[in-house]
Amino acid sequence: MPTAYITHPSSLLHDMGPYHPECPDRLRAIGDRLISAGLDSYLMHHTAPAAKRNELARVHGAGYIATIEAEAPASGLHYIDPDTAMCPDSLTAALHAAGALVLATDLVMRGECRSAFCAVRPPGHHAERNRAMGFCLFNNVAVGAAHALEAHGAARVAIVDFDVHHGNGTEDIFTGDDRVLMVSTFQHPLYPYSGTESDSPLMVNVPLAQGSGSEAFRDAVREHWLPALARHRPEIIYISAGFDAHREDPLAGLKLTEADYAWVTRELIGVASEHAKGRIVSALEGGYALSALGRSAAEHVRELLMG
Repeated sequence: MPTAYITHPSSLLHDMGPYHPECPDRLRAIGDRLISAGLDSYLMHHTAPAAKRNELARVHGAGYIATIEAEAPASGLHYIDPDTAMCPDSLTAALHAAGALVLATDLVMRGECRSAFCAVRPPGHHAERNRAMGFCLFNNVAVGAAHALEAHGAARVAIVDFDVHHGNGTEDIFTGDDRVLMVSTFQHPLYPYSGTESDSPLMVNVPLAQGSGSEAFRDAVREHWLPALARHRPEIIYISAGFDAHREDPLAGLKLTEADYAWVTRELIGVASEHAKGRIVSALEGGYALSALGRSAAEHVRELLMG
């Protein structure tokens, strides 16, 4: 079965101002690399729909959704926090970014494709149930996971987050839900300065020290993620695919390479093949060194295609 590639033109219109690292060129870098690597023609291309209010409301409060809608500016930039701004196209982009995960979930759960990669902006994993932060407005992966649970009747899902920053929003939304396992690695201490507090067996957060590279990351996956995933037996796996732990990334200090992203993708494909009928939905999170981002995302997508 094919791998879906889901995006929307509005993802290129969300713009938080000159020199902001979370910029439209991130998607262009990924698209260009997929073409130059000869991968683009093998993907099943889809245009993301806008998420419906009830789909957002599974993971965000009604008041919060209304606030984001109300704060969308007619012109210029409106700052929600010092790092996160909305331009006139941001609300549309955020709705389609979340909607991409809904479509990806439908495609994978219906067996129309084995896996999907959502190349969307803004990212999502810092967005809490009632708070936007860290470049994120709606928690895209959480919207997808909740859709699998509520619309498709999945009994167990897993969310894997290898972004260099802890996915505090995803943890906030799913803490206490025994249907959802979250496993993650992240640099610590680093924004958002969280991820070390939970004692839940379903929140398997592995902090990595600045300067950690392939060995520490792969040990974390083997020793912590894989046993937890085997115990949970997810029926679908979601990936918060942040590529900012790459050694070239300017916003952090881990030392991963494209080979690490290819390796972890293969490991997750193995888990999905054993427990989830191969079903994987991946969504772009961070990654701010454009060349490294393009190369890393392409290797990730290559493995999904080959899986």
